[in-house]
Amino acid sequence: MQTSIRADFSSENYTENGDIPAAHHLTVPAECAGLRLDQALAQLLPQYSRARLTTWIREGRVTVGDKTPAPRDKLHGGERITVQPALSPEETAFRPETIPLQVVYEDNTLIVINKPAGLVVHPGSGNWQGTLLNALLAHAPQLATVPRAGIVHRLDKDTSGLLVIAKTLIAQTDLVRQLQARTVTREYRAVTHGKVTRDGKIEGAIGRDPRSRTRMAVVRGGKPAVTHYKVLEKLARASVLACRLETGRTHQIRVHLQKLGHPIWGDPVYGPRNPPVTPQLPRQALHAEKLALTHPQSGETLHWQAPLPDDMQQLIAALREE
Repeated sequence: MQTSIRADFSSENYTENGDIPAAHHLTVPAECAGLRLDQALAQLLPQYSRARLTTWIREGRVTVGDKTPAPRDKLHGGERITVQPALSPEETAFRPETIPLQVVYEDNTLIVINKPAGLVVHPGSGNWQGTLLNALLAHAPQLATVPRAGIVHRLDKDTSGLLVIAKTLIAQTDLVRQLQARTVTREYRAVTHGKVTRDGKIEGAIGRDPRSRTRMAVVRGGKPAVTHYKVLEKLARASVLACRLETGRTHQIRVHLQKLGHPIWGDPVYGPRNPPVTPQLPRQALHAEKLALTHPQSGETLHWQAPLPDDMQQLIAALREE
C-alpha cells in the first residue's frame, strides 16, 4: 500500500518568461529516511519520471546541502535538496533560432528555400535544434500556428536544393493535395557511379529494409514509387542525371539509383561498399534543382531553379578531367 508523502518545498513551475523551469527547493521528510535519493525524488516530485530525475542527478542539477550527490546516495531526513529541472530536447525542439536562410521566393502564402547540404529539415532524434523548422520560426513567426511550421515535403540532411513552405493552413492543405495528385514538379540533379547508357524510368515499391531498419529498400509491400531519369552527361566512370520524382518516398532517388546499379556518388548509406578514394564529396551528390507548382492563392503556375552547389560543380569538373 502506497502512502502519501509530503515534503516541505517551494517552487514555481516556470520562470517569468515561461521558458526555463524554476528550481525546486525541498526539505526531505522523515518518511523518506533510508531511501535512495532517486527513490525519494520520485515520490517527492511525482510530476517527473524517475528516469528524468536520475538524469538530472547525474548532470549535477540536484544538490543535497552543498554537495552534488549520486542517485544511489541514502537520505537521513531533514536534508535540504535543490532540483534544477531542464526541458527535454523534445520540449525545446519547436523554438525559433536565428539561422541564415537562402530565400528564393516569398509572399504572404509561400516561402521557397534553397536548402544547403547539412541542414536537417525537421527536428527528430539526434537533431532537436538547428533545423530548417527552427530557422523558419525565426524568419516568419506566424508559422508557429501552422502544423510542422508549414513544411509539406522534405529533403534529406545532405541533399541540397529547393523546398516549398506554406505560410497558412489553407496553403498547406492545398500543397499537400497537389503533392498527393502528383502535380508538383520536382527535378533533381544527381552524379552517379558508372555510365548510365540511356534515359529511363524506375518503378519499385519502397519500404523499410528488412535487414536494416535505418535504411529504405525496394521491397514487397512497400509504397509505390516512380522515378524518371535522363542522362545529361556521360563521364569516364560516372554519369550526371536529371531525376524527376513522380512520387515522394523517403530516400526514393537514392534507393532507386542503387537498385539501377548506379548509386549516387558520395552516398554513405546506399553507395558502393568500396567507393573510389577520389574525387571525394562529403555527402551524396544530389540536388533538388527545379520546382514547379500551382500557387494556392492565385492559381498561377510558378517555376524555380536553384543553381548547382559549388561542391557538386567541383566534383563534376574533377570527373571530367579523368
